[in-house]
Amino acid sequence: MAVNTELIQQLRSQTGAGILDAKKALEEANDDYEKAVEILRKRGQKVAAKKQDRVASEGLVEAYIHGAGRVGVLLKINCETDFVARTDKFKELAHQVAMHIAAFNPTYIQREDVPEEVIAKEKEVYKEVLLKEGKDESVIDKIMEGKLNKFFGEVCLLEQDFVMDDKKTVNQVVTDAIGEIGENIQITDFKRISL
Repeated sequence: MAVNTELIQQLRSQTGAGILDAKKALEEANDDYEKAVEILRKRGQKVAAKKQDRVASEGLVEAYIHGAGRVGVLLKINCETDFVARTDKFKELAHQVAMHIAAFNPTYIQREDVPEEVIAKEKEVYKEVLLKEGKDESVIDKIMEGKLNKFFGEVCLLEQDFVMDDKKTVNQVVTDAIGEIGENIQITDFKRISL
């Protein structure tokens, strides 16, 4: 079956996939563009999962200033090679994540970074509120789990809804970039300063 070359070009420009990958995805999806995009995203996530254990010791520090100098962000984002660190795609990702940090003010990178005493305090507050609301002990743990997930989604950078596409988390944006760029990418540090 012949695949529409305009669809291939459109798919390549949207996803960054190579010509053959775009063509195979369209063939597999029977020229259904949205399905082809989904196929490429799933392949990218598989690539990302394979690359997670690779050492990311190169990268860059991105500086972002917002609001006429009222908010500043320094972001350290790593990749595997200095070649990738110099690419426009990697720099764009770093810039967008720094903008996100300026807008959403996360406290931690991931939930594993949240100190145990902070989690314990949150649980204590939630439990007290739920008991005052008259919730049964048997459902409190389930409700607390949902409230903790919401808490992590507010304070952990990788779990926040991405500022430029709220249908994705920051972690999904990074995972998509790993699939597209082909190297492990890790956000290793950030600092947000505001007046």
